[in-house]
Order: sequence, then structure tokens, then C-alpha cells
Amino acid sequence: MEVGRLEVVEPENPEDETCRTFVMYNEDHTLGNSLRYIIMKNPEVQFCGYSVPHPSESKINLRIQTNGPPAVDVLRRGLVELTAVCEHVLTTFETTVNNFKREQGSAEPMDTS
Repeated sequence: MEVGRLEVVEPENPEDETCRTFVMYNEDHTLGNSLRYIIMKNPEVQFCGYSVPHPSESKINLRIQTNGPPAVDVLRRGLVELTAVCEHVLTTFETTVNNFKREQGSAEPMDTS
């Protein structure tokens, strides 16, 4: 049952905050692989992987295991870093398109807001 966009699966050992599985609803490989890549760049992360339980289900299971910091904090940091990367890519793209249009003499630049 879908409770929200993010669910933390009850761990076997609730005292160990370094291992968690998260269920992200209405998400797919696009977020799963990008987030896995960003999180794995963190040197405190032992493992990060995701799976799509079934092609007809619109959710991913993301598993994080760390060397010490809580997995929830690592997920939060990964989401912040992924957001920053996406914003940088968008800004760079819009700037490049506007420069191209200006060089071509187009009067309508892209909206960068």
C-alpha cells in the first residue's frame, strides 16, 4: 500500500542505523541509478544498490549500508547532491541555448527562472 513517496522498511536490527532499505514510490531507473551513483561516491558508503521489484510496479527499493553514519543521513546528503548536479546541468543547458539563440539572432531567449 502506498503511504507516501518514501518509506523506510523496518530493519531486522532497529538499533543499527547504518543499514536501511528505502522504498520510493512513483520512481524508476532514472532516479534509482542516478542516486546510487551519487551515494556510492561517498567514502563512508559500503554498499548502495536499487531494484525495481516488478516492471508493473512504479517503485524502487534502495539499499544503503555505511561505515558509520546513519543511512538516512547518507540518503539525505545524496538527494541534496543530486539536486545540485541537476540544477547545474539545467543552468548550463539554458545558458548554452540562450548563447546559441543570441548568436543566431533569435529574439526569444529561454526562461531561466
